[in-house]
Amino acid sequence: MSHIDRITVDPQICAGRPTIRGLRIRVKDILELLASGATRDEILEDYPLLEDADIAVALEFAARQSDHVVLRVA
Repeated sequence: MSHIDRITVDPQICAGRPTIRGLRIRVKDILELLASGATRDEILEDYPLLEDADIAVALEFAARQSDHVVLRVA
């Protein structure tokens, strides 16, 4: 499984929001845990189905999503 293939979108899982490897763990959940100060080790301990590469790809996914041109209307 390549790194970006770890992000899956399925209308039947979490209402089509991006998840990790089809698990019911949303990319957003991982990002919120990191933002609240959780370490990778803590996240991996709390979610044993996750792998360190899943956390890395969640961050990569967020970085790609934030790289949009912003058009400002005067």
